[in-house]
Amino acid sequence: MLFRCKNCGGNAIYSPASGKMYCPHCDGVDSEEREDAKSQTECLNCGAALNIEEYASTCQCEYCGSYIILDDRVHGIYRPDLMLPFKIDKKNVVNMLRNEFKRRIFTPDSFLSEATLKDMKGIYVPFWMYDYASRYEYTGKGTKVRVWVAGDTEYTETSYYRIERDMDVSFDKIPVDASVLQNDIMDLMEPYDYNRLEGFTEKYMSGFFGEIYNEDADTLEERAKAKANKDLDQLLRETISGYSSVTTENREISIQREGIHYALLPVWRYLYKYQDKDYDFYVNGQTGKIVGSTPVSKAKVLTYGATVFAVASIALTFILGILEVV
Repeated sequence: MLFRCKNCGGNAIYSPASGKMYCPHCDGVDSEEREDAKSQTECLNCGAALNIEEYASTCQCEYCGSYIILDDRVHGIYRPDLMLPFKIDKKNVVNMLRNEFKRRIFTPDSFLSEATLKDMKGIYVPFWMYDYASRYEYTGKGTKVRVWVAGDTEYTETSYYRIERDMDVSFDKIPVDASVLQNDIMDLMEPYDYNRLEGFTEKYMSGFFGEIYNEDADTLEERAKAKANKDLDQLLRETISGYSSVTTENREISIQREGIHYALLPVWRYLYKYQDKDYDFYVNGQTGKIVGSTPVSKAKVLTYGATVFAVASIALTFILGILEVV
C-alpha cells in the first residue's frame, strides 16, 4: 500500500505537526490517493526489492525513499483496533533531545549531529490493551498508638481496629507492549493520553515504520494482570491511612477479562553509536517523554580536567603573588 500524491505522483506522508497528509515533493496538503500493492516484496513506486524485517508492518524503500505499508500485516489478524497518531514530528524531537542533554558537558560532539540523525525513526509500536472487572476483598488489623506524659509518668495507649475493605474496580485498556523492543523501555514510555485513541487508519502510518505483535494477547496477559494487581494494592493503601501499624489477615483478588484491543502507539527511536557501543533513546511520540542516557566522552573529561587544573594553578599563582607583595 502506498499513498501517492495526486498532484505530483510523490509519496504523501502524515504530518504530526498539522495532523494532515503532506507531500514533501510539491507541498501538497491532503492530496493523497491510496494505491494497493500487487506484490508485497517490491516497491510500489520504483519496483525495487524491499528489505522487509520479520515483524515489520511498514518499510521504507532503500532506493526511492517511499514508505510502503504491507497490506497483509495491517489486515486480518494483524489489523489494529485502535491507534494513537504521532503528535510530535522529528524536528521537535531533535529539539527536545538537545534541550534535555545540552547541560551534560561530557556528551560527545557527534551526538545529534546531522550524520547521526539519519538513524532516528518514528515507529508505531504494537500493544495489547486489556479491560478488566476486578474485586478486592481485604481484612486486617490496625493499631493506633498514643503516647503522653503526665507528671513523671509516660503513658502509652494502643487501640486496635479491624479493617475490612470490599472494592469493585474496573480497568479500561491496561497497555502491554507486544513488540520486539525491550519491555522495560516501553513501560517507561507510559503514560499516553489514551482518551486520544482513534480507530485504525492506514494513512497515519505513511512516513513512519511499524511493527506487528510478536506475541499474542493470551501469552502476555499475566503482565497486564500484574499491573492491575499493583494498582489495586495502591488503591487499597490509599483507603488505609492513619494507623501506626497494619497486619494483613486475608487478601483475595479476582480479575475477569472483559475486553481486549490491539493498538499501535507512537515512539521515536534514536540509535546513536559511540565507540562501537549502541545507545538507544526513545521519545513518546504523543507526550514527548524521553528515555535514555548519553555516553561520556573521555576526551571531554580530560580536557575539562586539564582546564580546571590550569585555572586552579593560575588562581594559586595569583594568591602567592599577593602574599609575596604583602
